[in-house]
Amino acid sequence: MALLAPSILSCDFSRLKEQLLMAQEGGVEVIHIDVMDGHFVPNITFGTLIVEAVRKILPKAFLDVHLMIQNPQDCYLDFIHAGADNISFHLEVVPDFDFLINLILKAGAKASLAVAPGTPVHMLDQILPKLYMVLLMTVNPGFGGQKIIPGMDQKIIQLKKKIKLRGLNTLIEIDGGIHENNIEYLASCGASIIAAGSLIFSQEDKITQKVREISDKIKRF
Repeated sequence: MALLAPSILSCDFSRLKEQLLMAQEGGVEVIHIDVMDGHFVPNITFGTLIVEAVRKILPKAFLDVHLMIQNPQDCYLDFIHAGADNISFHLEVVPDFDFLINLILKAGAKASLAVAPGTPVHMLDQILPKLYMVLLMTVNPGFGGQKIIPGMDQKIIQLKKKIKLRGLNTLIEIDGGIHENNIEYLASCGASIIAAGSLIFSQEDKITQKVREISDKIKRF
């Protein structure tokens, strides 16, 4: 069953609690939190204080923290202590990603790898069994509101086949360019968790309704 993971990058932060509670009322189980450092990607977003705040607002939600940062090994533990359930970091920035995955697992969180659109999925072959999920970026990391890069559906399908052939339970998450006209198709390609920001939080007072509507569309996959 594919799950919707609203991304707080598109929240109105003056209404953060209100909007998160509306999403929860709609049945959301996973909240996606994009952390950007101004180095790996040009933008800067937020740090551990926001993760702590989201954890207080939604104590039972699964907090999916995506570190789009240059040195995830320096701060992964801070995010786990702040309340992160899963840490995704970019394969492209950590030469010994197996070592960092082991550290995250030892700290009690789930460990995942994120890959940019240009990174081939065969680079994940050796590490797949240890991963909770693979976060496939379907746009170039660092900016919200982009259109999905053509061909990303085939990347999802390719990775899903690898996972199935090896009998693994690794999930596939996708992030970027998700809208109402492609979310069902992308779920059918093999995406298990679908991060979406503006699709949900641009709805203002209809967030609960939109979460229910979108979740109903993708849960059959």
